[in-house]
Amino acid sequence: MDCSSTRQFEVKRIHVAIVAPSIGILGGQAVQARRLLARWNDDPAVRAWLVPINPIPPGPLRHLVRIKYLRTLATQLAYWPLLLRELRRADVVHVFSASYFSFLLAPLPAVLVAKLFGKPVVMNYRSGEAPDHLQRSAIARWTLKWVERNAVPSAFLNGVFASFGITSEVIPNIVDMDRFAFRRREPLAPRILSTRNFESHYNVACTLRAFHIVQMHRPDASLTLVGSGSQGDQLRALAEQLGLRHVTFAGRVAPDDMWQYYADADIYLQTPDLDNMPTSILEAFASGCAVVSTEAGGVPAIVTDGRHGLLVPCGDHTRAATAILRLLDDPALARHLIDTALDSCDKYQWSAVRAQWLALYEDLSRARPIPAPSTV
Repeated sequence: MDCSSTRQFEVKRIHVAIVAPSIGILGGQAVQARRLLARWNDDPAVRAWLVPINPIPPGPLRHLVRIKYLRTLATQLAYWPLLLRELRRADVVHVFSASYFSFLLAPLPAVLVAKLFGKPVVMNYRSGEAPDHLQRSAIARWTLKWVERNAVPSAFLNGVFASFGITSEVIPNIVDMDRFAFRRREPLAPRILSTRNFESHYNVACTLRAFHIVQMHRPDASLTLVGSGSQGDQLRALAEQLGLRHVTFAGRVAPDDMWQYYADADIYLQTPDLDNMPTSILEAFASGCAVVSTEAGGVPAIVTDGRHGLLVPCGDHTRAATAILRLLDDPALARHLIDTALDSCDKYQWSAVRAQWLALYEDLSRARPIPAPSTV
């Protein structure tokens, strides 16, 4: 292909700036953004690049990121110039969004700069705290009504947005079926995995209490906790207080290495009080782990109780333990849940998700800017 043909090919691609956390902020947003960027790499239809919400500040400002309150200031001083430089060359601005204060620090500046340049914005809102956040924040409601499109990963968030008069469409998370390879476990062994960070809304303490009951019935049971967070010391103390054995605190694990923990487990357990559409459950599905979860937020949209896994009420460690013991005692039920869960992964594979994102980008590249709403 000669140089003129190459330039013509490049012109036809939609240029998408993806504003999201880099992998330096390990979490669901960073993982999904990374997967999306990797899939768009060398795609003939889209040229996408990351605009990190956590850029490394230049020069002397770099040292300020070690200081708790100055970290935010230093990051913002680097973030705004980055937005001004990178968003001007995009056809579409794809903004990943969480809630509360982080919404003001990352998505809102990206929307303001995109609007300054007349660029269409898709807000990819991903927080299970949406009901409370949108109730409290007029700024968030105003912003979500101002952007050209809103995309959410679950029917749960789609319903929350609708309750506030905000239009959205569901584009699910991506699961890497190659990395998280299916393995048949028959019968299930009591090897249990949790991959939720140690923050209050994930209620990992409930997981430990459920495991305590399981281990009273199955002394050989093991639990691996992958994650970190503000409650780490409390959770270790609780594990000691309960006299738990065979518990491994694996700490923070890089996304590229996470597959091994699912491969080594038989049952995936999570007990959050708030949630959206956890990629961790999809990874468990793809890997062949049986799933037990609380029915928090958007979880029931991807896990139908008795079909893809077993759901229990939030905070109910006794029911969670009973569900695990039921799986261990009923191989036919476990096989049914695992097989149905694997079948459900088709809609989370790149071939399906790509078509949805591409259609949205194509619509946005032709869209006219939406004027700022007068009401929220």
